Parts: sequence; C-alpha cells; structure tokens
Amino acid sequence: MEELRNLVRHISEQGGLISATLSQRRKAGEGEDSYNKTVIKPVLLKGTLHYQFTYHFSKKVTHENIPAAELESAVMKLFAETFRQGLLCTAQADYQVLISKKYKVSILTKSPTKKPGTLAHNRAKQYILEEGKPVPFLVELGIMNADGKVLAKKYDKFRQINRFLEMVQDVLPHLPENRPVTIVDFGCGKSYLTFALYHYLSIELQRELNVVGLDLKSDVIEHCGMLAKDLQYRNLRFLVGDIADYDELSEVDMVVTLHACDTATDAALEKAVRWNASVILSVPCCQHELFGQVASPVLEPLLSHGILKERFSALATDAIRAKLLDILGYKTQLLEFIDMEHTPKNILIRAVKGEVSAAERERLWNEYAAFRDFLSAVPYLEKACGDLLPAGK
Repeated sequence: MEELRNLVRHISEQGGLISATLSQRRKAGEGEDSYNKTVIKPVLLKGTLHYQFTYHFSKKVTHENIPAAELESAVMKLFAETFRQGLLCTAQADYQVLISKKYKVSILTKSPTKKPGTLAHNRAKQYILEEGKPVPFLVELGIMNADGKVLAKKYDKFRQINRFLEMVQDVLPHLPENRPVTIVDFGCGKSYLTFALYHYLSIELQRELNVVGLDLKSDVIEHCGMLAKDLQYRNLRFLVGDIADYDELSEVDMVVTLHACDTATDAALEKAVRWNASVILSVPCCQHELFGQVASPVLEPLLSHGILKERFSALATDAIRAKLLDILGYKTQLLEFIDMEHTPKNILIRAVKGEVSAAERERLWNEYAAFRDFLSAVPYLEKACGDLLPAGK
C-alpha cells in the first residue's frame, strides 16, 4: 500500500486531482446503509481548496467536504477499509488502482482523459438545456427569447425543467434502445415537461419516440396539440381523457405523472405497473386519502393538529406507494422536486423496473403490512394492484 500512499500524497501535494472514483467494495454492503461508490472532486470554499466526497448509496447520495490537507488520509482510509478499485484522474495521467484481497496493489498509468475545469463551488450550473442557445419549445412557451436568453421571470421554470431532465438522464439506461420508446404523460397540463422530455430524447439524443400527453382540460390540450404541430414534433400527441379510462396502448416504457390529484396518482401508478413500464416518474399532489383514514393512539400528539396530520398523511402516502412499487418489482427512490407553479418543495417518486426475489418480496410485504396496519390505512394502490401482490395477506 506504500506505493499507493506515495501516489496519493504526490497528487495531494501538487493539488493536481481533477476527479477520483473509488468502487468495488471490499465487503458486501449491508442494505441501504452502505455506499457502493465514492466520487471525489476539488471545490473552493471561501477561497480555500477542499475536496468534495460524494457517497453513492442504493437510494440516496450524500456529500462531505474535507480540507485539502486531509485528502491523503481520507483516500487511504477508504482504500484500506472499503474499496478495492479506484480511478484517479490528473492533468498528467489517469491512475487505475487495483487492490487484491490480500492488499497487493497494482497501479496502471494511462494517458489523461480529463482537463482541469474552473474551480469554484458555486460555479455556473451546466444545464442540459443550455442558456444562450435557443431551444424552440422554450421560445414558444415564453421561457427564452429568440436569442436563447432566459427571461428573468421564467428562470425558475427553466431551472426546474433542467432538474427534471437530469432525473430523466439518470434512467436512460433502463429504456429500450433497439425500438421506439413509448411514453405517456398523465395529467400533462400545460406540458412544459412533456415538451422538454420530447425535445431532449428526440431532438438532442435522436431517440425514436411515441409520446402521449393526457389531460382533462380540452382547451389546454388543444393549445398543446397546436404547439406540437408548429414545432413539428410528429410523434407527440395530446389527448383529452381521464387516467383511469385510458386504454389506447397495451405497452408503455415510461409513465410520467405530475400533480395528478389524490388517488389519480395511484391510478397512474397502477397503469404503469400493469404496462410493465421500465420507468415511472411521479410527483403526487393533494394526497387526501390517508388523511381521512389514518388513526393511531400513539400518534395522537401529531394527528390532533390538522396541519401536522395533513403533512404526515402526505408523507405516509408516498412511503406506501414507494414500498408497494418495491414489492411489485421496482427499485424506487424518493427525490426532492420543486413544483414549477407554486414553488413548494415536493417529492418525486422515481422507480425503475428490476427484479425481486421471493424472499425479498416477502420481507418487503411484511414491512409494508406492519406500517399500513399501524396507521389503520386502506390504500387505493394496494386495492387496485391486489391481484399482483402477495396473496392471503
């Protein structure tokens, strides 16, 4: 390990680290509490060099900033206790580190693949849709002017559209590559994100698509349909209809549902599950169902206050939805997402299709059932997907 320590010390003393990725855990992680990858990059904090350590868990990401003087000890501790593999990138070379089970170290030196960037913690955000580059649908929707400048009053929407596309970017590996991708956006409304999704996948990434936006408001749908035609988005259609009644398609790859009110979100999730959709992106809204159901003497200090009961019911509803999706074979994350219309912080449910063993499915169901019974809840989604869930429970 001394050769590795000398390398890390040299890179640290020279301040030459561009990025580092440490992976392949020495021991299998224990559930969701163990991170499986650490990414390191330099940042400036109040004019002083630090290194940001980003820890990637199965369902979350955490960050830690450490002073530059502590880089060597922090990296060596991770190599000694946690990881067997690393890639250290500098301007001079890339160093591939491989460590055997008996701590024999191999270091492969390769040509550099990265160049130093602007070092600043609060540097300008690099958006997927770049400011200064006109994007036709953003111009038509009044978010950009013809020169690509984002209008001051619309900057929040511009930022949130990009945030949404970052979440889409993360799930691209789960979408089919050898055929057109079918996407349904339930409750699409004014369709800022529907247009963004189509532009990003079809125009930017050149993917073949079939996208349907569904909403109950006929005037809004008519306007969106005209705009899609003007933009020549040939494979984007807008329809008037109710989520529960929509039966045009037999297979869908991605389901998007933003701000579908109360159990309409559950109806959309049921559709996605029965379509065996590879990806689900859902921002729930107006979660009233559990508010009228939840009851627990233990929680009475919380439930006796209407505003606390409302917030708790909303969180419990999303926890139930996430757990049911896990039971149904999805890998589910709850992410922070900011509503573009009213700007409160909301939760986005992001689920990708995976596999669940019978034993794991049973464990997840028992966790879910205990939570549901504790709250005296009778969730819509459980009833709707009853035939797909463990029987006799």
